[in-house]
Amino acid sequence: MSWTKHSTPEFRAIADELTILRCQVGSGVHGTNIAGTDDRDEMGICLEPPEYVMGLNRFDQYVYRTQPEGVRSGPGDLDLIIYSLRKWMRLAVTGNPTVLLPLFVPPEEIVTMTRIGEDLRANADMVLSRQAGHRFLGYLRAQRDHMVERPNGTRTNRPELIALYGFDVKYAGHMVRLGLQGVELLETGGVTLPMPEPWRTWIVELRQGGHTKDEALAVAAELESRLERLITTSPLPEHPDMTRVNAWLVKAHTERWAGERPHP
Repeated sequence: MSWTKHSTPEFRAIADELTILRCQVGSGVHGTNIAGTDDRDEMGICLEPPEYVMGLNRFDQYVYRTQPEGVRSGPGDLDLIIYSLRKWMRLAVTGNPTVLLPLFVPPEEIVTMTRIGEDLRANADMVLSRQAGHRFLGYLRAQRDHMVERPNGTRTNRPELIALYGFDVKYAGHMVRLGLQGVELLETGGVTLPMPEPWRTWIVELRQGGHTKDEALAVAAELESRLERLITTSPLPEHPDMTRVNAWLVKAHTERWAGERPHP
């Protein structure tokens, strides 16, 4: 592994000592992974020492990759990012689809969790709002654009999928998954992980060439329309409860600095 500004020994020490929640967030947790082809993606959330919150030091995230920067991850590789709690929360209240996953992963996908991490998951509703619909839409459209605008595999790191299937089936799978999960979140206030059937199998089939690009685009278009409607009709509040979020952040930091330790 090569060092970057986000993977220094100092940052690793902060992440190791102060992580409150760490879990799998990639295709494995969605249940859409293809055996022998996918790496493992994990995300963590850590508190910062007082000097990084009230002083001039700064910690936003710690990054670890099995492979050096610029080298594509492969089967068995680990891609880990651990956000500071404050950065994670800034992303979560906007409805970032990937950042929200630690709130919903099943217990067996959790690598590390402290009491503060448990409390965060128990208060997931404070960060959820219709704003997430805009983010899921944006991510869906980005995946679709990557798939459609690069039909010959140029400027993509998966040209072998283009050669096999005629389009990047991984982008297609992400596109459909994001639509499904965005709709579920706005309708129910939660995301089921792994994805429920029949869509989990459908996406796995899509990733293996079992569905055409046109089929995937048609499904995505219908989900896109539903998301657009739900942005105004969802039972979720229009905005996250920022008063509650800020109070929770203060409480979490002060409690940890007073001596809360991870579960054994």
